[in-house]
Amino acid sequence: MKTINSIKFLSLLAMVLVMTACGSDDPDPVNEEELITTVRVTFTNAAAPTVTATFTDLDGPGGNDPVLENPTLMTNTTYTVAVEFLNEQESPAEDITVEVSEEDDEHQVFFVIGTGLNATYAYTDQDGNGNPLGLAGTFTTAGAGAGNLTVTLIHEPVKTAAGVSSGDPTNADGETDVEVTFSVTVQ
Repeated sequence: MKTINSIKFLSLLAMVLVMTACGSDDPDPVNEEELITTVRVTFTNAAAPTVTATFTDLDGPGGNDPVLENPTLMTNTTYTVAVEFLNEQESPAEDITVEVSEEDDEHQVFFVIGTGLNATYAYTDQDGNGNPLGLAGTFTTAGAGAGNLTVTLIHEPVKTAAGVSSGDPTNADGETDVEVTFSVTVQ
């Protein structure tokens, strides 16, 4: 009887060891979210003054209110747009734009134009798979007006979901790294 109990015990012990040996003690890699304290959107046209919209929140979320510099753009003008993301808590400031560009298939910048703003946005850059990225684009104004422009950086969006490639973040999923709403005036 001792032999049968010993065999059962050893069999049970062997099963436990085999089952635990299959697991991994290595932690899953973590893609730490970067702190983005500054979003800068630069609108350039050779025949018009360069305009920069800036969001700055140097102490990060939850502290002091961010500082916004809202843009005023000219009517019936096409601007070249460049977007920058910075962490200015670092010295020198860390340019998060570089990481977004390097991991282009894992990011997309969205430009959502609100009611009253007579403008359109078009992507002019792509990730390695031919999907929009959004660090560069064109912003074309029409008649005078004012409204919101929401700029959103999403990490790991579903770029093949409905509307995402045309700039609609509704079905993008992923995680929002930063979202800023500017009040834009076109005159």
